[in-house]
Amino acid sequence: MPLLFRKPLNIVDGKMQYLFDESGRRYLDAFAGIAVVNCGHCHPDVVEPVINQIKRLQHPTVMYLNHAIADFSEALASKLPGDLKVVFFTNSGTEANELALMMAKLYTGCQDIVSIRNGYHGNAAGTMGATGHSLWKFNVVQTGTHHALNPDPYRGVFGSDGEKYARDVQDLIQYGTTGHIAGFICEAIQGVGGMVELAPGYMSAAYDIVKKAGGLFIADEVQSGFARTGNFWGFEAHNVVPDIVTMAKGIGNGFPLGAVVTTPEIAGVLTRRCYFNTFGGNAVATTAGLAVLNVIEKEKLQENASMVGSYLKGKLSQLKEKHEIIGDVRGRGLMLGIELVSDRKLKTPATAETLHIMDQMKELGVLVGKGGYFGNVFRITPPLCFTKEDADYLLWLSYACYFTFEQPKMIDEPTSRCFSIILFS
Repeated sequence: MPLLFRKPLNIVDGKMQYLFDESGRRYLDAFAGIAVVNCGHCHPDVVEPVINQIKRLQHPTVMYLNHAIADFSEALASKLPGDLKVVFFTNSGTEANELALMMAKLYTGCQDIVSIRNGYHGNAAGTMGATGHSLWKFNVVQTGTHHALNPDPYRGVFGSDGEKYARDVQDLIQYGTTGHIAGFICEAIQGVGGMVELAPGYMSAAYDIVKKAGGLFIADEVQSGFARTGNFWGFEAHNVVPDIVTMAKGIGNGFPLGAVVTTPEIAGVLTRRCYFNTFGGNAVATTAGLAVLNVIEKEKLQENASMVGSYLKGKLSQLKEKHEIIGDVRGRGLMLGIELVSDRKLKTPATAETLHIMDQMKELGVLVGKGGYFGNVFRITPPLCFTKEDADYLLWLSYACYFTFEQPKMIDEPTSRCFSIILFS
């Protein structure tokens, strides 16, 4: 697994939006374990019920009834619209997406899947096929997936015209399949692909096309789910109700847990054989899952993600107007991306600058991620307890680090005050 920094970081402790290395140095975490720790590191209202559950019962097997599993299933289903009421638990997002793709094929009797270029859905055989990103695809057999044009408002051929991109889905179905497909899978915001928010109107137009071809619409909410975007689910911003929703990452605040939620009719396909997942839905992980839902509601983390995210995106957009290196600012809530370019007109990826700024920010105590095919997009996905003060600190620090690109150095206090004045004036 590639490391994020030139000097690897050894993290040993965490508390809410902060991480600590082996020397006790504190870092402001703006990555949250890749959009995982939505409630904050070691949140006491997640940790305590998990410890109590471990003391009582760790793994009974899902072949027995258990209140922890049933209570979380019921609470999770209540967060989804329509007839999305049947929950299958897994251990990861890859497993969840694999199961969803299999269910779509079984339900429709078709084998063809349509996904989007630049999307990421996992690293097993089926999900790797659905992934449209060569950096994450090994040389193994991957058949039956058709990759549609990426509706990327910044780099895409049709700009922000979502309906034009959706026509490519129609063309793929019409000319690359029998005219009928098993399903369509997409992220509302492409996380690994560089925080790309789908062009307006795309998802609803693609939904109509997929349904006419007899396919199921699968919403991959592995990164965008659980209040991260300011909506509870990313798809809610697009006025569609999926047939299947997959989720992981933020679902357990760091515990290995994923889920597939679908309708009773679609879920019925798994009764044709024996479907079983040994650890999926174990009592400890589902206890963590229920605790996450409670914390999100109690602490109004969805509202905070919307408020702080809008504030941060607005400030970043102001910086974009001043500095040519910022090609694009995008995303929603606390799932934001900043794409750096060395030439705005040509949109030349500023990969070296991105790595430098990340390293400098780490040295000064702030952690961010990176993504996109060229590795030139900052991924800002902090815990949802992130405050406006945290956002301000991240802003001036990234601004300051950019100005050290030619001569990297630690920034002293007078210099930091100077940057703060420039940034917030």
